[in-house]
Amino acid sequence: MDNLDIDLIRKNTPACRELIHFNNAGAAFSPQQVTDAVIDHLLLEQKIGGYEAQEQASDKAENFYHAFARLLNCDACEIAYAESATRAWNLLFHALPFKPGDRILTGQSEYASNYLALLQMAKQHHVKIDVVENAADGQICLEQLESKIDSDVRLIALTHVASQSGVIHPAEQVGQLARRHNIFYLLDACQSAGQIALDVDSIGCDMLTGTGRKYLRGPRGTGFMYVRHEILNQLQPQFVDQHAARWVSRDEYVFRDDARRFEIWESFLAGKIGLGVAADYACRLGLDNIQHRVQTLAAQLRQELAGLADVSVHDQGNRLSGIVTFSKSGETAEALHRRLHNRGINSSIVRRSGALLDFELRELGDINRASVHYYNTDDEIARFCQVVAES
Repeated sequence: MDNLDIDLIRKNTPACRELIHFNNAGAAFSPQQVTDAVIDHLLLEQKIGGYEAQEQASDKAENFYHAFARLLNCDACEIAYAESATRAWNLLFHALPFKPGDRILTGQSEYASNYLALLQMAKQHHVKIDVVENAADGQICLEQLESKIDSDVRLIALTHVASQSGVIHPAEQVGQLARRHNIFYLLDACQSAGQIALDVDSIGCDMLTGTGRKYLRGPRGTGFMYVRHEILNQLQPQFVDQHAARWVSRDEYVFRDDARRFEIWESFLAGKIGLGVAADYACRLGLDNIQHRVQTLAAQLRQELAGLADVSVHDQGNRLSGIVTFSKSGETAEALHRRLHNRGINSSIVRRSGALLDFELRELGDINRASVHYYNTDDEIARFCQVVAES
């Protein structure tokens, strides 16, 4: 934990002076550099005009692709921008060549919005969804996953880090299975990008999506996707404009030969620039350094919460992230969340309705969530636990 200059990082995160922010899995505080990049471009648009500002800032916008190529260890041509992780995930999911009778394998921890898209696909195109339960250690059961694979399986869709739990699922081992059986593999890295070192080659995923606002500390309304170039022509984007494709004759168009075929021409350019700065910031700090500090702080928080009377910690897994989930008997999740907020502490609630597969099996209702980042401190953990313990 000595590899990061926490004092300098907190100095570049002004809100740390006023608040304890344990809602990083919702939206982390942006460093000053990211905020400045967004504001500077908006001011430039105000000063000289939107198109003119775009031309002047072309290198900054282009940096987004190179920053994420470094972050994910891939080629810049395999990166595209989206206005959210959900949009990126759906653009890729709906571009897959499903046919009636195809099966989709997903996990017990699957994110609610993703699972709703699976249900929609099942209803509209008569594909089947098969849910793989977690093993006793809280991670997706690899043996059960492999046992469900047959020639009808078109896609494995996995959430890397569950929003409703601290567990880190074994994305690399799932990738090995997907490659061995020649199955499309879509990884939701919404909660892992920015807190865990990600290497798409090692993971073995065909597609990966994420957001800017969480552990990457980027602007809201920004997201990204990775698409392995070798599968690009097997995907058919559902939307097309003159940025994604060329109109070559009256009745013909040709998609561009990179992941930007999933973009459209008009986008939040200031946010895109800011997200590139956020990815660069994370790379400079070092994802291994970030991961070590986040997991150390989260382990400390779990240990201290588990020692409090009437508090139950709900995280399961051999590998756990910066997300810590818990509940306090005699106090609803809503009441505890409100009480923390009134004391200057940001946290969040995991609703049962947003984690239905997982919470039904684990017999959980709404619970509290505290998610730490590298700019949080031991003192903040002590203060948080002190307020939780109060009657």
